[in-house]
Amino acid sequence: MLLFPAMPWRLCLGAAAVLLWGCAAAPPSATTPRAAFEAANRLSWGANRREVAETRAEGASAYLARQLHPGPAVLPPAVQQQIDAMTISQRPFEELVREMDQRNRDSNSGTASAGEKAAARQAYQQDMNRLAREAATRHLLRALYSPNQLQEQMTWFWLNHFSVSQAKGNLRAMVGDYEEQAIRPHALGKFRTLLGAVAHHPAMLRYLDNAQNAAGRINENYARELLELHTLGVNAGYTQQDVQEMARVLTGNGIADQPASPKLRPELQADLVRRGLYEFNPNRHDYGPKRLLGQPITRRGAAEFDEALDRLARHPATARFISEKLVRYWLSDQPEPALIDRMARTFLQSDGDIAATLQTLMTSREFAEGAGRKFKDPLRYVVSAVRLAYDDRTVLNVGPMLGWLGRMGEPLYGRATPDGYPLDAAAWASPGQMATRFEIARAIGAGSAGLFRTEGPQPVERPAFPQLTNALYYQSIDATLGAATKTALAQAASAQEWNGFLLSAPEFMNR
Repeated sequence: MLLFPAMPWRLCLGAAAVLLWGCAAAPPSATTPRAAFEAANRLSWGANRREVAETRAEGASAYLARQLHPGPAVLPPAVQQQIDAMTISQRPFEELVREMDQRNRDSNSGTASAGEKAAARQAYQQDMNRLAREAATRHLLRALYSPNQLQEQMTWFWLNHFSVSQAKGNLRAMVGDYEEQAIRPHALGKFRTLLGAVAHHPAMLRYLDNAQNAAGRINENYARELLELHTLGVNAGYTQQDVQEMARVLTGNGIADQPASPKLRPELQADLVRRGLYEFNPNRHDYGPKRLLGQPITRRGAAEFDEALDRLARHPATARFISEKLVRYWLSDQPEPALIDRMARTFLQSDGDIAATLQTLMTSREFAEGAGRKFKDPLRYVVSAVRLAYDDRTVLNVGPMLGWLGRMGEPLYGRATPDGYPLDAAAWASPGQMATRFEIARAIGAGSAGLFRTEGPQPVERPAFPQLTNALYYQSIDATLGAATKTALAQAASAQEWNGFLLSAPEFMNR
């Protein structure tokens, strides 16, 4: 039986007007505790009591539909208060970046003494680190508590697909806005819209050096990654000439470092574009004729970029490349070609609708048969363990989670290269990785992880011991465990050890 069975075609015709995700959807149906657990476990960052209860009450198909087409994410008040208190929530992005850039310049110039400059540089670096940590903290809080769990996973997926590293330049001040404005709102929308939002964000333009790309001083970095990593894929048949032409299209697209507009000749003034920190500067653009993928670029100035993105986003190679990567993230390290073909058709027929493409994946036979087989990457392991252990209880300090991700080599915004973190199990299943997971399991299982200890000079810790031997376990999780795991659990000498064994079990390593 399919996890999300297909709707009979007659019902599908009747419901087509209201169910935009179409014939593959099914009406809400009775869902067993185990089926609800498996559905919630695969579609959320990790099952917990609330998520499973909601899935069972709605029915797996209705739960999937809500996750694919979510409303506004209303967070628990205690979580929202943490986010609202952050600098990145209170200061306008453009103002914050320009202020930090000015502080950086001031710390390296002027008539201040060497000691004063060193102190200013240290304060600047500390504040930059704090901004990046706020963004990572917000990401984890949303992953733990947002009702839009599938949207949050796709936010991480696209952050990884359009990867930038906070280690470069002033990106520590940019990654929060990049995630919040360019990625999350479009994570389940049209791929073309998402691609455009990413392509015009200063974080991407800075990370891949396009802020320095200008006529006569061509920089191919962004052009190459745009074709190879973001759209067509490495074996799509484009040429070095296409990379060079794309780089010429990209000339002039950069960052408005200063509030004042650049001085332009009269015939170029109408071409200037400024939106926030994004700037198209006609002085830096190559206005010569161009061809991309065998076709001429017909528009002019900044519009050339939009024309090129239209062509790339709607190319069949992009449909296959994105579809295959979605399967690798959600289902299997060895995607079945037939499934990729069906998803790519949906992608093309829906004009790159990400939710529709996921619908094809998640209502497929292959997805139904793949429960419990996809190995969790470090982020999924950490978030799912905390969600299962503490349900809706709001953690006061995600610092331990950030530390664990760093130890396992998958910190948020930390991938140095633009290819993003690997999605296959081989990258995350080494003995060293597993040993770290067992340490994390023991710390969470014993209630000693520090998630409920506040930071600061006088930290306060609230007692928080996870009760994993609960109704969810006996109604759902127990039925998914093998004999070896059950034997180990039966031999646990304490509740702490039992919790640690469950979070270390082979079954918990997979989704």
